[in-house]
Amino acid sequence: MDTIASLFSFITWPVSWVIVQFHSLYGAIFGDDTGWAWGLSIVSLVVLIRICLIPLFVKQIKSTRNMQVLQPKMKAIQERYKSDKQRQSEEMMKLYKETGTNPLSSCLPILAQSPFFFALYHVLSAIASGQTIGVIDQALLDSARQAHIFGAPLAAKFMDTEATAQALGASSLLDVRIVTAVMIVMMSASQFFTQRQLMTKNVDLTVKTPYMQQQKMLMYIFPVIFAVMGVNFPVGVLVYWLTTNVWTMGQQMYVINQNPTPGSKAQDQYLGRLLKSVTAHGEVRGRTRRNTIKRIVSKGPDRNDIERKFITGLAKLGFVAQEDGTVIKSDTALAESEGGAAQRRQQPKRQTKAQRQTGAAQQAGAKDTGSAVSGSKTSLQKPDASQDDKPKPAGKPASGSSRQAKSGQRKGPQRPKHPSKK
Repeated sequence: MDTIASLFSFITWPVSWVIVQFHSLYGAIFGDDTGWAWGLSIVSLVVLIRICLIPLFVKQIKSTRNMQVLQPKMKAIQERYKSDKQRQSEEMMKLYKETGTNPLSSCLPILAQSPFFFALYHVLSAIASGQTIGVIDQALLDSARQAHIFGAPLAAKFMDTEATAQALGASSLLDVRIVTAVMIVMMSASQFFTQRQLMTKNVDLTVKTPYMQQQKMLMYIFPVIFAVMGVNFPVGVLVYWLTTNVWTMGQQMYVINQNPTPGSKAQDQYLGRLLKSVTAHGEVRGRTRRNTIKRIVSKGPDRNDIERKFITGLAKLGFVAQEDGTVIKSDTALAESEGGAAQRRQQPKRQTKAQRQTGAAQQAGAKDTGSAVSGSKTSLQKPDASQDDKPKPAGKPASGSSRQAKSGQRKGPQRPKHPSKK
C-alpha cells in the first residue's frame, strides 16, 4: 500500500494544503490538537472532492442506465458473432458509438477519487512515522499526532501492535481496535446499502440480463473487499472512506427519488407522489417535475406500464399532460375516463356453476311450456284428421313399429339378412 501511495506523491502537496486550511478553520473552534479539528478537516476534504466530481457522477448515472438498456442488444451481438471475437468487438464499439455510451463512465468517480485517497494515505503514513510531508511542518505534525478520535490516533491501524499504538499516543490497543472495527463495519454496511438500494429500487424490472446478476454479485463482494482492506487503513483514511460512502449513499438516494430509472420501482413511487401533488395543487410545481412529464409525453406509444398508469391517473382527475410538461383541465378526458369505468362496471358478473345450472333448468322449463302452448294453439286452428284417411305408402311399416322395436335394433325398415346368417 505504501508503494502504491508513493506513486501519487505528486498530489500529496495539494491534499496536505487543503487539510491544513480546513484545520486552521476548525482549530479556532475546537482547538488545534483535537480530533474534531483534524477529523472534520478530512471530512471537509471529502465533501470538496465530491462536489467537484458531481459532473462525473451524472455521467455515471447516464452510463449505467444506457448499459441496462443496451444489454439485450449486446447479448444478441454476442450470440450472433460468438465465433468471431473481432467482429463481436467491432459491433460492440459501433453500438456504443451510436448510443453515446461509455462503459468506463460507471467507474469514473472511483477512478477520479483514487489519487486523493492514496495521497491522504501517504500523508497519514508520514504522520504515523513522524515525518513532515507537503505543507505539514513539525508543529502541525506534532498536533496531528496528538489528535484522537474516540481514543484512537489518526494514524493508528487495526493491525498495529501494542507498542505502535502506545508510540502514537493511544490509551490502549483495545480502544484502537474497537474504534477501527466499528468504522470498518459502518464503511462496509454503507457500501452494501448503497448498492442494494440501486438494485432494488432503481433498476428497470422489465430488463433481465446478465448485467443485473453481475451487479447483485458486486453488492456482496464490495463490502467484503472493504472489510478486508480496512484493517490496514489508518483511522484518518477510514474517516475519509466512510464519509465518501455516506455521501455516495445520500447522493444516490436523492437521484433515485428525483430522477429514477424508467420502468423501476422508484419511478412508480415518484410518479405516485407527482400525481398526488397535481391533485393537491391542480398544477405541476417544479422544473424537474415538468421535465419528467415532458419526457413521458414525448415517448407517445413507447411509454412503459408505469408511465401509462400515470397518464391514465391524470385523465381520471380530468387533466391532460402537455408537451411542455404542464397539465390542463379537460372535461373530455374526465368523461372518457368515467365512460370507460362505467362500461367496465356494466359488464355482467361471472356466475357460479350452481347459478348456471339453475338458469339452464329454468330456460328448459320455459321452452317446454312454450312448446305445449304452441301445440294447443295449432290443434285449435287445424281440425283433427284421422290418420286412417290418409293413404299409407306401400312397403313402409307403420309408425308404431318403431316404438315396438327392441332396444339395440335400428328403427325403420330392416335389411334382409344374408343367407349364410339364417
